[in-house]
Amino acid sequence: MTSINVLTVNMHMGFSLLNRRFVLPELREAIRGVSADMVFLQEVLGEHARHAQRHADWPSGPQYEFLADTLWTQFAYGRNAAYPHGHHGNALLSKFPIASYQNRDVSVHGHENRGLLHAILRVPDEDTGQEAEVHTICVHLGLRESHRQRQIGLLCDVVSGQVPHDAPLIVAGDFNDWRVRGHRLVRRCGLVEAFEHTRGRLARTFPSRWPTLPVDRIYVRNARVVEARVLASRPWSHLSDHLPLLARVQL
Repeated sequence: MTSINVLTVNMHMGFSLLNRRFVLPELREAIRGVSADMVFLQEVLGEHARHAQRHADWPSGPQYEFLADTLWTQFAYGRNAAYPHGHHGNALLSKFPIASYQNRDVSVHGHENRGLLHAILRVPDEDTGQEAEVHTICVHLGLRESHRQRQIGLLCDVVSGQVPHDAPLIVAGDFNDWRVRGHRLVRRCGLVEAFEHTRGRLARTFPSRWPTLPVDRIYVRNARVVEARVLASRPWSHLSDHLPLLARVQL
């Protein structure tokens, strides 16, 4: 069986809790240190002209390219929110080839923009070398309960209509589901949550300094989670307002 490491983190646009410090270079070193094969990112900036003027160490390109560096040769970006000085969204960094990707708009009109970044990766079998198609969906859902209910319904539509029933699937990101009501809906799509499977309960990830709310998740289908961890120690607790999740998944 092929074993991969999956990391998800809401990176808060490269700033620490309460936006006190620009920490993107530190975040890159921290991500490089966990040996993740796939990195699911939320709140990643594709461009921000004002921040680029204010911070001398602001990268010359998009944040996801800066984070990918030379370790993750493949990346995909889904722009969710655009404004006069830039845009942000979800991103996926991968050590495996990305065959295709599509960003699906699940925004509720008149409210914050949200998206589902759906990518198909070609992952080689460790024994035979033959490639299998692995579907991934990077998620960032809304802050309102009614919006999340609708967005999870759209997620389930993608899972049932766009992902073959026998294909490995990894869904990860910021669900903003602190009341755990949406989790019951996601399970109806046939998805298994990594921490609930290995630890018996969802991981608490927000806020990063005093994590009490289980808003970040890693779900799988046609795959097995063998280990799951919350990265709660330094430097992670100082690099965003969310704590990252790391899981080892066998395909």
